[in-house]
Amino acid sequence: MSVYTVHEPPLRASEAAPNPERFVFVRDGFYFWAFLFSALWMLWHRMWLILLVYVAVVAGIETALRYAGTSRPLLAFVGLLIALLVGIEAATLRRFNLARRGWKNVGVVSGDNLEDAERRFFDAWVRRTLGASPEPSAAPPGPPPPSPMPRTPPAPVPDVIGLFPEPGVNR
Repeated sequence: MSVYTVHEPPLRASEAAPNPERFVFVRDGFYFWAFLFSALWMLWHRMWLILLVYVAVVAGIETALRYAGTSRPLLAFVGLLIALLVGIEAATLRRFNLARRGWKNVGVVSGDNLEDAERRFFDAWVRRTLGASPEPSAAPPGPPPPSPMPRTPPAPVPDVIGLFPEPGVNR
C-alpha cells in the first residue's frame, strides 16, 4: 500500500473554494523515472530551480573529480549514486517545489494505487466539508449549565498490571 501526501493549489482569482481537480497527490517512495532521466523528470514536473541546482552540483562534482584525476568508472559510479539519490528523494523534491509555489499540504492518505488514494481522500474531504457547520453556534451568556452526572472518583487500579506492580506496594 502506497502513502501519498495531498497538496491543494492556491486559489485563483475566480475561485471561491479549492478545485478538487487541481489537487496533486505525491507518492512516497522511489521514483524510477527520476532515477533514470533526472533532468528530464525535473523538466516534466516544472522544477526549474531544482534543475538548476542539480546541474550545478553535478557539474561541480564532475569537474572536481576530473581535476583530481579519477578514472572513468569512478565518475560513472558517482553519477549513478547521484541518480540514485534523486530517485530516492524525488517525492521530497516535488513537495518542496509545490510548497515554494504556494501549494498547501492538506493531508496524508494511503491506498493500493493513486485512484484508491484519491477516492479515500475525497470521501473524507467531502464528509468533513459537508459536516462542518458554516457558523459555530454561540453559547448563551451566563454561567455554564450544571453537569447532569456528578463526577465519581476513578475505579481503583489493580495491584499488578502485567509484570509491573503498583508503586509502593510490598509483596
